[in-house]
Amino acid sequence: MQTPLTISCSPWRAMLLWTLLTLGGSYAENNCTTRRCLADMLVNKKLITQPQRDNCTQFIYVSAIEYQTIKVDTKNLRLNCRLQAIVEWTDDDLYWDQSIYAYDEVILPVNKVWTPEIHIANGISASTQNGFRDLLAFSNGTLRHRLVMTAEINCEFNLFNYPFAEDECPVAIQAWSTQGCGTHMEIGTVTVFDGSHGDWETLGAYLHSPSYDRYFISVVLKIRQQNPFITLLLPSILLILADMVSFALPLGGGERNSFKVTLVLSFTMFLLILNDQLPGDSECSPVIKNHFCVCLVMLVVSMLVSMVLTHVARNGGIVFCCCRKGPKPGSNQNKADQEIKADVSVIQLNDSEDTQMLKKVVDFLEAMKAQEIESSNNEMYADRIDKTFFWFYFILGTLYFCAMITVMVKYNCEVNHLDFW
Repeated sequence: MQTPLTISCSPWRAMLLWTLLTLGGSYAENNCTTRRCLADMLVNKKLITQPQRDNCTQFIYVSAIEYQTIKVDTKNLRLNCRLQAIVEWTDDDLYWDQSIYAYDEVILPVNKVWTPEIHIANGISASTQNGFRDLLAFSNGTLRHRLVMTAEINCEFNLFNYPFAEDECPVAIQAWSTQGCGTHMEIGTVTVFDGSHGDWETLGAYLHSPSYDRYFISVVLKIRQQNPFITLLLPSILLILADMVSFALPLGGGERNSFKVTLVLSFTMFLLILNDQLPGDSECSPVIKNHFCVCLVMLVVSMLVSMVLTHVARNGGIVFCCCRKGPKPGSNQNKADQEIKADVSVIQLNDSEDTQMLKKVVDFLEAMKAQEIESSNNEMYADRIDKTFFWFYFILGTLYFCAMITVMVKYNCEVNHLDFW
């Protein structure tokens, strides 16, 4: 008799147990106060839109920016850089009561909440990425996140003093919108990380704010003089020095002319090889390009002067179309014929014929002596011109190099770096 009663009561008992379990689970869920439960509660709010208060403006505070120079392209006047920014903002809807959740901070997925956007205003190409997949949320609704920005910036470098160039390049930073329901940004400190890359060295990065909604980082860059000086400036100095020393070679024989032609061809090949490494043109074009042109002109003029003086030493005329001083070609031929006839003829000569033959021999020897004297005078004349040109070339070249290096080091060419605003 008891078994049917037990069977009839089991459905009620099962329903009672299910109700108790549901209520207990709901009670346990509502009373979960761990960090993970707190994070789930905040994520379930699905606050992926920008916080919008009554004034419809969101304040963003960039507490620190870490700047790093990646590459400086002097040929195309481009600066590649990387910035890491720690960004803080407040979302009142992400506030929680610490009497329920006794934690001051919690980690949230970055793609589950709204995050601000920061851009490089003067970047030709730029990208902004999240530094980590998570961010830090505080009990008062403040969130802290790290952004990583990379950009390629068109910088009008002052390369007039290259390879002694030192200039600054602005990196403009702005939020996505500064008008209406936009964002107002404030930046704290800027530091430089790993400032040495290639031939350029980052001396510093300084924050400037020309207006309340505009910020830019002035990056001071300086080229390392050792490598460009050795590969560009020093070879030109040594080639001019070798050209000056080549005046010690004699004018005759062709050794000097061959050496000077070799110097001109070597310097031309040097310029062709370095064409891709020379800086590009800007408002302040590098003066080293003009320096190379002057060096090439000096080498060519020295080569031409040496060739002309070789002609002067041999023929006595500066202008190539001038007739050479000396006996007429016809008389020389007649004399040569007479000498041949005198050599092959064996006849008896009388006194008058003896006198005529002796006179011809004397005239021939006098002509040879006169030709030697004329050749010696021509060589002395060419040597005087050669020495005069050497000292003129030496003094002019020395003064030029001193003046050129002084201009490269001291002269300052002004460039407007903020023309993008």
